[in-house]
Parts: sequence; structure tokens; C-alpha cells
Amino acid sequence: MEQTWLWSWITTVDHKRIGILYLIGGGLFFAIGGLEALLIRLQLMFPNNQFIVGDIYNQLLSMHGTTMIFLVAMPLLFALMNAVIPLQIGARDVAFPFLNALGFWLFFAGGLLLNMSWLFGGAPDAGWTSYATLALPEYSPGPGVNYYVLGLQISGIGTLISGINFLVTIINMRAPGMSYLRLPMFTWASFVTSALILFAFPPLTAGLFMLMFDRLFDTNFFAVHGGGNVTVWQHVFWIFGHPEVYIIVLPAFGVFSDVISSFSKKRLFGYHSMVFALVLIGFLGFMVWVHHMFTVGLGPIANTIFAIATMAIAVPTGIKVFNWLFTMWGGRIRFTTAMLFASGFIVTFVMGGVTGVMLAVPPADYQFHDSYFVVAHFHYVMVGGTIFGFFAGLYYWWPKMFGSLLNEKLGKWHFWAFFLGLHLTFFPQHFLGLFGMPRRVYTWEAGYHLEWGNLLSSIGAFLMTAGVFFLVYNVLWSLSKGKPAGNDPWDGRTLEWSVSSPPPEYNFAQTPLIRGLDPWWLEKREGNDRMPAAEPLAPIHMPSPSYLPFVMSLGFFIAGFGLVFQSWQVGVLGLLVVIVILFIRSFQEDHGYHIRPDEWTEKGVEG
Repeated sequence: MEQTWLWSWITTVDHKRIGILYLIGGGLFFAIGGLEALLIRLQLMFPNNQFIVGDIYNQLLSMHGTTMIFLVAMPLLFALMNAVIPLQIGARDVAFPFLNALGFWLFFAGGLLLNMSWLFGGAPDAGWTSYATLALPEYSPGPGVNYYVLGLQISGIGTLISGINFLVTIINMRAPGMSYLRLPMFTWASFVTSALILFAFPPLTAGLFMLMFDRLFDTNFFAVHGGGNVTVWQHVFWIFGHPEVYIIVLPAFGVFSDVISSFSKKRLFGYHSMVFALVLIGFLGFMVWVHHMFTVGLGPIANTIFAIATMAIAVPTGIKVFNWLFTMWGGRIRFTTAMLFASGFIVTFVMGGVTGVMLAVPPADYQFHDSYFVVAHFHYVMVGGTIFGFFAGLYYWWPKMFGSLLNEKLGKWHFWAFFLGLHLTFFPQHFLGLFGMPRRVYTWEAGYHLEWGNLLSSIGAFLMTAGVFFLVYNVLWSLSKGKPAGNDPWDGRTLEWSVSSPPPEYNFAQTPLIRGLDPWWLEKREGNDRMPAAEPLAPIHMPSPSYLPFVMSLGFFIAGFGLVFQSWQVGVLGLLVVIVILFIRSFQEDHGYHIRPDEWTEKGVEG
């Protein structure tokens, strides 16, 4: 039966289409989070401003941070992971296509529920970390924090499912000859990220459950008057929260590795040390969470141990920076837009890393803590790392995803506006923090040397916005008038450039045989125009589309909405929908379907 256009997207389990859905969902939330940031900077542009004050400002601040971390950075990187990883490892899809679709729809349902708070009852107002005491009913009595707790739980289940899916995909679905030490760096980075997701999200889920029970059922996990402990929330949150920083920056490291190697026309310098550094960063990422809590009063021994661990994590990061520089050294560099973002990242991320080492010193942290110095550091590494990584990956893999090139001139306008805007916004904030401006305040007094810093910071935010508008126009231009890309527009090194753009539904007509690191580059050097095959021509098995992930996520959304307002009937109704879908899926005999060789398009046969 022929599906309608909309229904085909709702029911798709194709990893490439799910990547595009993540791109659309993350882009939507990026627009919302960016608007929230602009409103914050408008309020802080001048002293004693009364544009947005009090609780509304707290809601804006909380939603900006929550949206950008959970609903922008992660899904945009998941978009690239979905679009690229199966192609890079020679697979026809991810290990669990059904769960892949469920992961997206759960993320989107959780994000939608969280943003419904603006329309119904008020948004979360306890900061993106939602520290207990502030987040308990006595101090945040409305439904705002309920939205936070339930929206992030639903979205987090989707992220956890996706992490497990990519872990199994990379372990089990690699083409013959694709050993671990032949994986492209983006796949390696995504592999480590997926392992971090597997270990970091359960503590957050447990913490959100405890906070939910404190708010909805009057338990006392964090309520001091009932014997609870507010510091426990800080531990639980940061045991998740610091690995989360690496969850959203490691895939960007992988993007930069592939981009710098491609546009320097050189094999990545020190490949094995890069892999080792990735794994070490992932390992050490779980050992540094207390550096967010140096001022809590845990004592000098705990602070010293975590200070040393925090400084140690700079070592593998430094290895990666030098390896990127050595890859560029002596290379024939092409400064495409993707390469510009990679180069701009190195400068920006090193600056953010230096302030990170400063924050790792407990006595200094007592001065920096909860000031705009921390805001500056955080945005230098998050925007300069994750968002630059996404932009580099988007310009690099857009031709593979959509079959057309983005306009390089518009791309360079995008880069320079965004790059200069970033530094104009966040560099002055280091000095605002040193001059004593606390973070999360909605106004400030004149006469304390804060005027110029705040004014420049707000102007920079508008310059970054202008850069994003160049990107939006570029995307629309590419979709309507973009030049056809061809299979390999960048003269790439990895396997995804050996198939058509966009790839056929089945990715590879025959599973490729991998003969070394940078397998496509290796074949081109030997004069081959296609990858050698590891199997004979045969019908290709494909998974069937399914509406069940969408309906299950709808059930979670309904349940979450009911629990936000403590309407138990609506909550139970939503959970019943989830249980019914689980029951249906458990007994569903879904054997998929096969594409015969005579049904392949000429475009899709690449050997």
C-alpha cells in the first residue's frame, strides 16, 4: 500500500530519515533556545533594565539552559550519528531500527512536553540544574518543575535507547575487515559517547524520579525538614552532568577529526593516540563531578582529589588538539566552511579549556564560582566545541544527506558572523565575572565596571543570530537551487563517500570489504572506483516501517501531561497506551521485506 508523504515520515525506521527528523527537531528547539538567549541578553544589556524581571527571567534562564543541553546539542549530534555511522561502518541500518525511531519520538515528546510549560502553568524556574530546595514545592509551587522532571525523563529514555542502539550497532554491524582500529574517528567518538550515555543517564533518571516523588507524593529524599539531604541531588545530578559535557562534545571531536583529515589531504596524525585519548576522556569524565561542588564544603581531601582528576583530563584533550594541528601541518589545506569551523573550534576550545583548568583549582574556584566567569567558560567549550562541531559536520555531510551542496559563500558569512559573535558575547563575560557579577541575576547596578561588558555581550549575541540566519537561508537555498553534489564532492577518505548522495534505502548493494584505515581513500589510490564486495549479489532484507514508536511516545506525552497537573486519571490513561503498544509489539511478527537485485536503482548500485 502506498503511504502518504507525512505518514511515511511518521512511520519510518530508516536511519537516514531519522537523522533528518533529529535535524528538524533539534533545529526547532535551537530556534526556541536561541530566542530565550536573546531575551536574556536584551534584559542584561543595560543597568536596572525592567524588560524581563523576576520569575519570568528565572523561567527564561532555566529553559534556555535545559533546552540547549538536552534538546539541541544532543539531538543535533544524534542527527549526524544517524546519518553517517551505518555508512561509515558498512552497515545497511542500525542494529535496532524500531528502537531508533522510538528514541527519536521519545526525545521529541519529552521536548514538546517541556516547552508546553510556556503555555500551560509556567515554565521551570529553578535553573537548568534544578537544584533541590529551589526545585521543591515550597520554593517552586507551580507546575514548572514538574514539566522539567517529566519532560527530561521521557526525553532521557529516548537518549538511553539511542545510546544502546549505537553501541550495539558499532560492535556488531561492522563490515568484514572493519576492525576497531580501522573505525573512522567520528564513529569511535560516537562509540565512546554511547558508552557514556549508558552509564551517565541512569543516575539522572534516578534523581529525577526522587525529585518527582518529592514533588508529587510528598516524599523526603531532598526535603530537609523531613530528613532529606539537598547535597544528594547535587551529587546525583553532576554524576550525570559532567559526563554529559563529554557526551555532547566527543562526537564533535570526531567530526573535527574527519573534517581536518579530509581537507588537509592527510591521514589523521596519531590515529591510535587519538583513540586512546577518546577512551581516557570518557573514563576520566566520571571522576571529576565534584569540581562543580568545591564550595559545598566537602572538605580539602575531596576537593584536592577531584581537582587533580580535573587537571588530568586536560592531558588527553591536549593530545587531541596537538594531533589536529599536526594533521594540518604540511597538509594541502582547503578552507571550506567545514574546515573554517574546525579551525575556529581549535582556537575557541583551547581558550575555554584554559579557563577550565583555572576553575579546577579549589581556592580560585571560590572566587569564580557562580559568577559570569563560569558562564563564559561553559559557553566557550559548549558553543566552541559542540555547536561548531555540529556546523562543521552539517556542511561536511549535507551533500551526503541531501544530494546537494550548501553555498560556500553564504557558509563563510555564517562562520565569520557566528565566530566573531561568539567571542564578542562570551569573552567580556570573563571580566564581568572577575568584577563580581553573579550569574542568574536579572539586573545589575551601574558604577561597577559592568556596563561595557554587558553591552558588548548583548551585541555579540545578535551577531551570532545573524550567523544562524545565514545558515537558514543557505539551507533553503540548497534545497531549492543547490548544485548536485555527486557521490564524493570532498574527495573523502571514509566509506560513506563511496555510495550515492543521498544513499539508497539499503545503503550498500553489497556489503563492502574493508582493507585498511580510510578504506575509500585506499581504494581510490589503487585506481578503484568502487569498494570491493564481501558478499555475492542477493536480495537485501529491510525492516518494515511502524507507527508503534510514534503512538508509544504519544502515550508517554499524555502520561507526562497528566502527572504535571497531578491528574492521575490522565496519567494512567497515557501509561495504558504505552503498555498496550508494548503488548502489541511483543506479539507482532515483523519479518520485514526484501529488495531484489532487479529492483535496485542504477543510482544505488555501487558494488
